Amino acid sequence: MADKTIGRYANEATRIHIIDFGILYGFQWPCFIQGISLRPGGPPRLKITGVDFPQPGFKPRERVEQTGRRLMNYCKRFNVPFEYNAIAKKWDDIRVEDFMIERDEFLVVNCMYRLRHVADETPRDSVLRLIKDVNPHLFVHGVVNGKYNNPFSATRFREALYHYSSFFDMLEATIPREDEDRLTYEREVVGRDVMNVVACEGCERVERPETYKQWRERNRRAGFRQLPLNAEIMGEVKSKVFRGYHKDFLLDEDSEWMLQGWKGRVLYALSFWKPSH
Repeated sequence: MADKTIGRYANEATRIHIIDFGILYGFQWPCFIQGISLRPGGPPRLKITGVDFPQPGFKPRERVEQTGRRLMNYCKRFNVPFEYNAIAKKWDDIRVEDFMIERDEFLVVNCMYRLRHVADETPRDSVLRLIKDVNPHLFVHGVVNGKYNNPFSATRFREALYHYSSFFDMLEATIPREDEDRLTYEREVVGRDVMNVVACEGCERVERPETYKQWRERNRRAGFRQLPLNAEIMGEVKSKVFRGYHKDFLLDEDSEWMLQGWKGRVLYALSFWKPSH
């Protein structure tokens, strides 16, 4: 949904600059790169600024730089002119000039599910103000829809139990228990997140999700206006999910958010924004 929407908004741009907050390993971009490589007349010039938190140790930029090298190789494969800029800082310490924005770029800010790792209130508002100051043509915002960001451990445990029980039920229904990839994902990703929610306090607790309705109000207060979901793209996504996925997958819309979940529980939400002037 996100890559198709970006492609639709930037379909006439000759230079596209994507600032990706929380780029991780960059797995979200190969389909987009392949798509723009097929444009009549040739692909646009693509620049990606990969933003992530610094890694511990002596090489805080290593992972985000490795991601850039992988994306560079992929762009070479599809003959897409490419430039990469790596940023590894606390997000509320970043300044607009760090992005090296040029005047004729179609500018996209992408943040998929990672603002939950920014500490509460003031730092989150600072990051949103930074994004607004960048003045992107499009801000793509995906969130983990969770209520387990609570100072009281008992309440946090209960809400995390509701959330992750749905997640594990989804895995149980769709992937065999003995699947090695599932076991690795449960242990290295989901298990680590659960442990952080229930066993860590203060700055050590980094899993701090909010609901999409809370983010909607936060984005509006920061000076963004929401863009409508594209009906044609939504139709394609719904058709693909209903045709090829488990019947208990949830795909719905609410207040221009695309909702994804399992058996009625919303786990993720996606929306599109522009700065209001």
